Amino acid sequence: MHTDSLTRRAFLATTTTSAVLATRTTRANTARVVPGRISPNEKLNIAAVGIGGMGRSNIDACATENIVALCDVDEQYAADTFKTHEKARRYRDFRDMLDKEAKNIDAVIVATPDHTHAVIVMAALRAGKHVYCQKPLAHSIYEVRKLTETAREAGVQTQMGNQGHSSEQIRRLREWVQSGAIGNVREVHAWSDRPVGGDPWSDFPIMKRPEDTPPVPDTLDWDLWLGPARERPYHPVYHPMSWRGFWDFGTGALGDMGCHILDPAFWALDLGSPESVQATTTHYEPGVSEETFPRASIVRYQFPARGSMPPVKLTWYDGRLKPPIPADFEPGRTLDSNGAILIGDQGTAIHGSHGAGGLQFLPRAKMRDKGPEKTLPRVPQRDGAHEQDWIRACKDGHPASSSFEYGGPLTEMVLLGVLAMRAKDRELEWDAANLRITNDPEANALVNPPYRTGWKL
Repeated sequence: MHTDSLTRRAFLATTTTSAVLATRTTRANTARVVPGRISPNEKLNIAAVGIGGMGRSNIDACATENIVALCDVDEQYAADTFKTHEKARRYRDFRDMLDKEAKNIDAVIVATPDHTHAVIVMAALRAGKHVYCQKPLAHSIYEVRKLTETAREAGVQTQMGNQGHSSEQIRRLREWVQSGAIGNVREVHAWSDRPVGGDPWSDFPIMKRPEDTPPVPDTLDWDLWLGPARERPYHPVYHPMSWRGFWDFGTGALGDMGCHILDPAFWALDLGSPESVQATTTHYEPGVSEETFPRASIVRYQFPARGSMPPVKLTWYDGRLKPPIPADFEPGRTLDSNGAILIGDQGTAIHGSHGAGGLQFLPRAKMRDKGPEKTLPRVPQRDGAHEQDWIRACKDGHPASSSFEYGGPLTEMVLLGVLAMRAKDRELEWDAANLRITNDPEANALVNPPYRTGWKL
């Protein structure tokens, strides 16, 4: 970074580095740094944590800005990204990066496994940095709520990585539904072929905990990779690809894809928090069910009436399970591998995976017109539109499309379904205001599971 740029930015850091990150174990504290405003004509200085997987794509989408610092616990897995951005300063520990770069960075990308999102994002928020975090926002419902509250208090610009929320189609779906074009929607079905039908990194293992203990690679800091998760020996089944299938690290198919596939209905119907949730899964062997997500599941949410909109029953299916074919489908038509159906009393909306892709309204004969007027602000459609929308927000101060104010409640809803999978068919009653399950103490303990010694939020 040029010296004149440092001079302009230096005054933005209003605490010492020890106040930004207070303890050596987590270096997190309650002090907050006031975020600076960046001119639209000035480039952001961006740091990234977790750069070997999705982080690489997020960084590429931010290539219009200065990538000044990169952090990953596995230097081999991150080698290509380090090489591409060879001028960026390298770190293994995010706490060291935020400490040493306190005056140099404006914004942070977080794309680590789910179980470490919260501690990294919280440290960045408390340091007064704008944050882009991959979905789901965190690993537990409590973490999500705390991140949402802290981002609001910090006054920074945030974005969750459910990139479909910046699409044109999700806006058209909301405009159609809110206009009453398909009538009152009382039923939603959403599904994903994952964990058995997705990309290699989403083909989760369904297994017991490995018993062998191979040596930790020299390039990997296993203790940092574990972060706040419970202690366990290293095994290559966890990192880099299959962590998403383990309860301690990931959030399964629903946590992976729900923030994409449920996003359109959540927004179009203003769903908010459910009253109750119940899940049925394929788990039957205790040793497996204690470690990894099921091969398939069905999760049933019940949402109350919202203003003039009636109650909604939303059902999620994964593992290649699917809902019944809608009555107004054309003969011979089948459901795609991922998608959702919103059933109204005057029509049906159906879409694919991310952000209402492949959006259609049925019956076709009734839905041939161009639909209601476009009333929602649009995000310019280009490569990296979602990341660029966050960059725009960091510079002009107007929230990004899926800021934590929106992405937080969406993630809470998704993670409540993930939690229900562990309750083994029990219906859970949810008190969102007080962040608690009211009828099941055992399940309620999973709302805010304990951290490993030495870590705190």
